[in-house]
Amino acid sequence: MIKRLLKICAVFLTFFTGLATLYLGNLFFMKPVSIDHYLGKEMVVSLVDSPELLTYLGVFDRFSNITKHNSKLTIPNPKDLENDISQTEDRLAILKSYKTGSLSDEQKITKKIAIFDTENNLKELKEFPYHNYPLNQVRGAHQNVISFMSDQHPVRNLYEARGYVERTDLVKEVFKGQLDWLERQAAQEIYAPDFVYAHLIEQLNEFISYSFEEHPLYTEFIKKIDLLKISGNDYAELDTNLKNSIENSVTPGFVLLRDFMVATKHKANPNHGIWSQPNGDEYYKLMIRSYTTTDYSPEKIHNIGLSEVARISTRMKEILNSLGYDPKKSAGILMNELNEDPSFLYADTPDRKDIVVNDYMNMVNEATEGIKGYFHTMPRASVVVKAVPEYSEKTAPGGYYQAPALDGSRPGAFYVNLYDIKQTPKYSMKTLAYHEATPGHHHQIAHSMENEKLTLYRNFGYRTSAFSEGWALYSEQLALEAGLAPDPYDELGILQSEIFRAVRLVVDTGIHYKKWTREQAIDYMKSKTGMSDTECRVEIERYIVWPGQALSYKVGMIKILELRKKAMDALGDKFDIKDFHSAVLDHGIPPLFIVEQKVDEMIERALNT
Repeated sequence: MIKRLLKICAVFLTFFTGLATLYLGNLFFMKPVSIDHYLGKEMVVSLVDSPELLTYLGVFDRFSNITKHNSKLTIPNPKDLENDISQTEDRLAILKSYKTGSLSDEQKITKKIAIFDTENNLKELKEFPYHNYPLNQVRGAHQNVISFMSDQHPVRNLYEARGYVERTDLVKEVFKGQLDWLERQAAQEIYAPDFVYAHLIEQLNEFISYSFEEHPLYTEFIKKIDLLKISGNDYAELDTNLKNSIENSVTPGFVLLRDFMVATKHKANPNHGIWSQPNGDEYYKLMIRSYTTTDYSPEKIHNIGLSEVARISTRMKEILNSLGYDPKKSAGILMNELNEDPSFLYADTPDRKDIVVNDYMNMVNEATEGIKGYFHTMPRASVVVKAVPEYSEKTAPGGYYQAPALDGSRPGAFYVNLYDIKQTPKYSMKTLAYHEATPGHHHQIAHSMENEKLTLYRNFGYRTSAFSEGWALYSEQLALEAGLAPDPYDELGILQSEIFRAVRLVVDTGIHYKKWTREQAIDYMKSKTGMSDTECRVEIERYIVWPGQALSYKVGMIKILELRKKAMDALGDKFDIKDFHSAVLDHGIPPLFIVEQKVDEMIERALNT
């Protein structure tokens, strides 16, 4: 009897091993039967090729003794472009070969998204491989290494601490690869605008001149290993090795980049718009398509922006007049005066940053409770508020969000820039909290990451700021509608945020399509928003090095509001805001044309029940 059972088990084991072999063979050596499996396989391959992404996701850290990803960095290679073009062409051909009639409804959507994304990527790779500015003053390659190591590389034990040092040993090689890319870009006669050079040389010189006690790679590491229970010898070894790594790899890497910038500064682009680069107008149209997921022309977007700026300014004036402010002054001038009003600013005390971070955290917690009635579910992952690190606060935006780790080991993080005290008027704080945390980025991204119905590709394989930033801007208005900002000054803060995004439509197209200068754009933004000089300069300089991205916020918000009105008009009393939000949020981070399709399906279902 036992022999018979063992024989049956052996047969089953052989059978299932054969099936597994056939499946893996189909997955990796042939066209997979399922488009989901194909895109999932592509995601897995890209993960294996990106140690940074493996670290960011967090769930693979338990296998790092096998993968070794926490001791590696991606080093750019001259053959990357050629390989990327070939792989992208193959990917597009495979995607198009899946017969639409044989796909499920969700797979049809997946195919639409993947082809849209792949076609855009292929066009950029083949026609505009050197039009972006990877070395820039906002989130350049030089800063990315620092922020990645400081904020994302885990140091929870001795093994991970040693991996940190091994990664810093590779920084010079990373920057050598980046330098090779910059030299190939220069061969195409593409150079960043002159102000970018000024910022970068200053930043790089600062990194080069840091003492160990000032260096963020060292100070953040020491804070982390101070929390570990390791021997004195291990601590001393780590300390010595990291200092050697900074001295022999990190700093020389910064010197390589700095020397290139100094040597080519005389060739800096005297113009600011991407129109001034070779075939720049066509590149800008591609960026608009990629970032907004629409085929809007630059002229159409510019005119939408002008219209929205006028509408929002009128509402701001109504509130300001009701509060007793001078009716003869424009909304922009009055908001600028409000921005200077000491009663709305924090006292410049040594503990100011801690106080502001704590106040933001209270706002986030209040919003999390107050918005629950608008959603069927709330994300499980928590979110914390942090100050932007000092090494990047001079050029970083006013706030940004970092997603939680998949395994829950790291919460979502809402970073606030507290460099300039005038960047934090109290009336503008709630809207930033709604945008970056709840119900904005944190709610949407954590909800998506926790959605077990999404395939690997639909969760992580495609992202568009038209959706994510459009949702975050919509969330500011949603919070106002939910009664979370009853104070008229808080509404002014929300409107100032919205007009800020409407102004982006005007200035981004102004710079990159209508040939505005940096100074023209700064003046326009300041006159319409009342934002501080520092905020306006940082924002405009960001749009210059990131063409088209700033358009996605307002274009996305307008589409979501348009679809909500469409649903409300069609459904009347049957309209349920929770169902609408599920239709928008339950499908990953899709292009706007997919969001519209899903809302239309929701309307049809509701009408038929």
